[in-house]
Amino acid sequence: MATATSFDTPAGESTWPAPYTRGLYWTEMTVGSSFATASRTVTESDLANFVGMGFTEPLFLDASGAAAAGYRGRLVPGALTFSLAEGLVMLTNVIHGTGMAFLGTTITVKAPVFVGDTLEVSWTVTAARPASSGRRGVVTTKNLVRNQHGEVVMEYEPVRLIAAAPEPTDEGHRS
Repeated sequence: MATATSFDTPAGESTWPAPYTRGLYWTEMTVGSSFATASRTVTESDLANFVGMGFTEPLFLDASGAAAAGYRGRLVPGALTFSLAEGLVMLTNVIHGTGMAFLGTTITVKAPVFVGDTLEVSWTVTAARPASSGRRGVVTTKNLVRNQHGEVVMEYEPVRLIAAAPEPTDEGHRS
């Protein structure tokens, strides 16, 4: 049972229930297991906020810049597509409270993404092993991002450090 902190406990209450959501431990992420996310539509606001942080390439700044390069609309940077995909993975809560570190990834952009496209992610565990130290494991997944037409627009293979299940206590409960 999770212990409440002063932040978690409203004034006048002595206890607060543990969160309903808990991510999977690395031993629960078996090779071949798959997960899917909800979908999300890329908005003009998403693009404007992202390019405003420094992606000042004409392809992404205006429709005429993208059109000059042969694209049909407001082109979305691959880095934004990746960020949105990771956000969708986080929304599944599959590593909520168990994800410890993002160790790296490879990314392949397969097709352009445009404002108005709707994205979703599927991911499959391709490797899972104990870490070299501590109660944790290293999990690799193959993540596919597809648009509303079912076209895979990005593929990436993140490697993450994931917590192990807590040790049972003397009472037989996990701490």
